[in-house]
Amino acid sequence: MPDVLVWLMKAGAIFGILLGTAAYLTLAERKVSAWIQYRYGPNRVGPWGLFQPFADLIKFIFKEEVAPAGANPLMFRLAPFLSAIPAMLTVAVIPFGPEVRIGEVATNLSIVDLDVGALYLLAFSGLAVYGPILGGWASNSKYSLLGGLRASAQMVSYELTLILCLLAVVTLSGTLDLREIVTSQAERGVWNVFVQPVAFVLFVVATFAETNRHPFDFAECEPELVGGFHTEYSAMRFALFFLGEYCAMIVMAGLTTTLFLGGFGIPFVEDPHWVLGFLAFMTKTAMFLFLFLWVRWTLPRFRFDQLMGLGWKVFLPVALVNLFLTGAVVSLLG
Repeated sequence: MPDVLVWLMKAGAIFGILLGTAAYLTLAERKVSAWIQYRYGPNRVGPWGLFQPFADLIKFIFKEEVAPAGANPLMFRLAPFLSAIPAMLTVAVIPFGPEVRIGEVATNLSIVDLDVGALYLLAFSGLAVYGPILGGWASNSKYSLLGGLRASAQMVSYELTLILCLLAVVTLSGTLDLREIVTSQAERGVWNVFVQPVAFVLFVVATFAETNRHPFDFAECEPELVGGFHTEYSAMRFALFFLGEYCAMIVMAGLTTTLFLGGFGIPFVEDPHWVLGFLAFMTKTAMFLFLFLWVRWTLPRFRFDQLMGLGWKVFLPVALVNLFLTGAVVSLLG
């Protein structure tokens, strides 16, 4: 029973952190854009606008939910959940910190440690594409349908690059367990970002495309598609799409930290205390989250044909060559 209680406590704490961070990312999004554009951003609800996410939640709860005529009722209601739930479930295998002792029970700072954690993460993150596809198709709107088609093409194209970059790291570490990947970087004394710089750059850019973030936000391109796959959504179903997007951003930032920046490891500190390890992980993850926000307000959007050409003609070949070279070097040194 103590083990079950500890697991429930961990799951509640981690999901609470995930949802809380996603809520305040909406505030950070507006604050960063205001900072870049020399504005104040939200500053009326609470001190410095800190209660703005709660005001947004209340607004979404009390808004009327409208479904367009001709929409498929079941799929229209199901699509937002298919977008949000996979992004939330993938956080289960992310190692947030080293071993923690709660009373007499020792446990790791992750919901579950799987020997095939990387495969679990890729499998569930791949399911997130069904939300935009079904939402676009079920809305009975040409704008939504085009947004769903763009989302599916984009995610499939860049997921290949994402997988190949992850495989390069797995080849170096010799394991699919994300915690063991962190441990292997600590044992080598060098993070994978210095050993696999090409994979790191490709992986970071691919995470932007996987999460439909600017400059790859073609699935909801406002100048062309109004709002893309969620044009016809309102109230809490509209909020679920955004919850899925921000949760996916957090998971991808955490995964990048795990694979390339040593996870919860701290340079020159052997076996850090779990508090320091957790703070180190959150700091590195916050850097990538800030990068998501910074890029949105500084770079112009690509054309869709440029997006697909970059993914298939540049990223995929480079990722393949990098994986082959990684395998050859590991074989020679092994």
